[in-house]
Amino acid sequence: MRDDDLLLSTPNLEFGSGVIGVCDVCGKRQAVIVLQKERFKLCVIDFLNKTWATSKSKPGAPLPPYRSERVTFPTDAVASGSASAVVLRPTKVVRHPVILITPEVYGITTSLLDAAVHFAREGFEVMLPDIGKTSLFGPMDHLSTRLALRTKGGLAVTSPRVAKLTAYYADALTYLRGREMVDPDRSAVFGLSFGGSIALAVAGLDQKLTAVAVAYPAPVAPPEALQLVTAHVYFVAGRRDRTAAAARAQLEKVLPKQVEFESVTEVGHDFLARDIRGYDQNRAEASWGHIVAFLKRQLMPPPPRPPAPPTKPVAAALPPSAPRAAPAAT
Repeated sequence: MRDDDLLLSTPNLEFGSGVIGVCDVCGKRQAVIVLQKERFKLCVIDFLNKTWATSKSKPGAPLPPYRSERVTFPTDAVASGSASAVVLRPTKVVRHPVILITPEVYGITTSLLDAAVHFAREGFEVMLPDIGKTSLFGPMDHLSTRLALRTKGGLAVTSPRVAKLTAYYADALTYLRGREMVDPDRSAVFGLSFGGSIALAVAGLDQKLTAVAVAYPAPVAPPEALQLVTAHVYFVAGRRDRTAAAARAQLEKVLPKQVEFESVTEVGHDFLARDIRGYDQNRAEASWGHIVAFLKRQLMPPPPRPPAPPTKPVAAALPPSAPRAAPAAT
């Protein structure tokens, strides 16, 4: 029996009793104060701050599927030695698989927030480094990297500019794996567009990753850098997207057995972005469902079936014996 179930089975709990449980406001498992027998509980901080007076939750109301918080993680990629990020963590008290989202130079967009919400609702702990609030990537870096997509045939993963990005996201992944209530052995990266190319570059440097999911990424230069990717990859893009088609051709040639491909009809680049005019919610939600299903297969596999009990061999039935003849009368 869990500690917080004592609130249901102990008859003499009164206002102010202290037990171990999950705070109905902050969602953290710690010492809480009982306000009502109906299992409404608050931690000391929220009790002192009178948070319960403005809470709209009914006593015993179920927790939301996830909570968001802003965190700071250490990194040598920026001069300050630390950077900001947004983390979405499920409220279920179990060890969660982790997903690092790799924003491109535009920072945290609506598409990436959409991805984070889809993943967190399914039980993944998700981290979005806020690259837009750092000095890591400026206008000249952006211009140079974009030009390399045309002149060098893809994202130049060996360039100093891209090396800064991969180091930044590697530090974020290290921090994410070290958080409480996460399973560091089940991790993935996800990226959109240019961020998808960065996700593949990060996967080439981290062989501990279990999975990589990318949507309409750009090609990678040199293509041989993809040979370092050991995780399973999911690739989704629209059929009208020429840049993503070139990236798909690379993956089909270099990693033919590690990649699952999804081709979406009648859409082009950025089809998962809600703020574009050609956004199709039905197609977008179907693709999000496929991405989530892939990540759950890789990071949340079903437990192995218990072995079947041994069965005793059944002896073969003997044929019926012939009836004996009656003795002759004398």
